[in-house]
Amino acid sequence: MVKLRFRPRKARDHQVAEGAALNPATWQRIADLVDLQRHASTLDFQRVGAAKAQLAGAHASRFRGRGMDYQESRAYQAGDDVRHMDWRVTARTGTAQIKLYQEERERPVLLFLDLHPGMFFGTKGLLKSAAAARAAALIAWAAVERGDRLGAVLTNGAHCELPPRGGRQGALQFIRQVVAHTDPRAALDAAQSTDSLNSGLARLCRVSRPGSQVFLIGDFAGVDEESGQLIHRLRRHNDVVALQVVDPLELTPPPPARYGVALGSERRVLDLRSAAARLAFQAHFDRHHRKVDELMRRHGVALSRLATDQDIVRQVRHLLASGARRPVTERLAA
Repeated sequence: MVKLRFRPRKARDHQVAEGAALNPATWQRIADLVDLQRHASTLDFQRVGAAKAQLAGAHASRFRGRGMDYQESRAYQAGDDVRHMDWRVTARTGTAQIKLYQEERERPVLLFLDLHPGMFFGTKGLLKSAAAARAAALIAWAAVERGDRLGAVLTNGAHCELPPRGGRQGALQFIRQVVAHTDPRAALDAAQSTDSLNSGLARLCRVSRPGSQVFLIGDFAGVDEESGQLIHRLRRHNDVVALQVVDPLELTPPPPARYGVALGSERRVLDLRSAAARLAFQAHFDRHHRKVDELMRRHGVALSRLATDQDIVRQVRHLLASGARRPVTERLAA
């Protein structure tokens, strides 16, 4: 299995010419990701958690207060604003009643991309890094479509932080960084990090604000109990959705044969001619997928798989519409 090394580069130091000949299966151009804006209106975020942000905005909060949408009426209490008296209900019941409204709050959207060297791998369709880039760009445009501010943390040994920013410029700023950080050529001479996932999650915990919608995108190759603790910290005050990028080879072993593999300058042979070897190969990935699934479930995080050999737009649309929900038991326990 080939894992390419790379180092992060600043977008201004690494610009792609529009006419450059690139394979879109390995590296998405800025124009490719900008073009995804046309799908933004078809994506729907399913909010399940109580908003805890302090800014007013376009998302209904679980807190009742003054806003645009009438919620209910209740008995008048000393100190209530008489301008919100519900005179019709007061006349009907004979007791003073006051109107309550559904408060609206702004919700920042934070995207986390773990671009460790193993993400620059693919056997069919797209490289994992390219699939993650397309999924992240789709979510970014959907956030802009809904009027949300967009922030991000990209990690690949080093870290790139983008503070939440609204409008088209926020999405374009994010896309430029994604293109710069998913360059497979830069992966060849970068130092490999063994804890990019946890260090990135720790940084995400520090920069996230309560009430945010957080999307974790990667293959979660380095997930462990520390990852679970960090994800739990995020989930306590935010809505968290995890998208696990999966290559077909991780779901079904290749045909029986001897395969040459490389890890940097190291070359080896993977012998999968025997049934036992192929079973061991599949068991390795099955254990990893179960570990990720159990960890996310334990901490109340919605988890969906993103296959590199299937249409990314269709998958993200389906995942957001049907899978971006916490388990009911976890919501009650939160």
